[in-house]
Amino acid sequence: MRASKVRFVSLILVSVAIIGLSGCTIIFQKGRRTDIEKISKLKSNLNELERAKAELEKRLQDEIGNKQVKVEMQEKGLVITFVAEVLFDSGKAKLRSESLPKLNKVAEVLNTTVADLSIGIEGHTDNQPIKKSGWKSNWELSTARALSVLHHLSEQHVDEPRMSAVGYGEYRPVATNDTREGRQKNRRVEIVILPKTERAQAAETPEEISK
Repeated sequence: MRASKVRFVSLILVSVAIIGLSGCTIIFQKGRRTDIEKISKLKSNLNELERAKAELEKRLQDEIGNKQVKVEMQEKGLVITFVAEVLFDSGKAKLRSESLPKLNKVAEVLNTTVADLSIGIEGHTDNQPIKKSGWKSNWELSTARALSVLHHLSEQHVDEPRMSAVGYGEYRPVATNDTREGRQKNRRVEIVILPKTERAQAAETPEEISK
């Protein structure tokens, strides 16, 4: 038995020496939460967004088919993109009455499937200068449009602390502004369902700090 223990210890020492010579570093660390738990929460978060994506695609099937709306996963989160003309008249920031049922479908998912996630609303325009609509610049127009969507979602009982609005004007295009089709794609409002950050998850489930 003693000889077996000696051989086992020797094997460990030899392994450590080999790893050390190869330039690798071994760090023995006890965290407050294991990597497995972190990965599990990240997967749960992704599954939540995937469920919301499937639900939105079902509810907005006609709008997606008519290329009025697009639902896709991006690095920043789950993005619902409305072509601006679906929501607003040209140069205006007041929501068209026929656009409200479409936004209500989104609000229903925000209030159920992803009721615990934050929402960013982004307004975007093409690069055509403002002429007759009275806005100082595309920044003001894009911001006012984002706020109009935010206020309507609030009226549909989406919690206000979850939401934020921003206007990017012409500065985050998704297509060329050299063609009519490209400019139409750039005139849009994006509703972004944001994944939980590690900080937000930690705040919701505070852990004991061992003494």
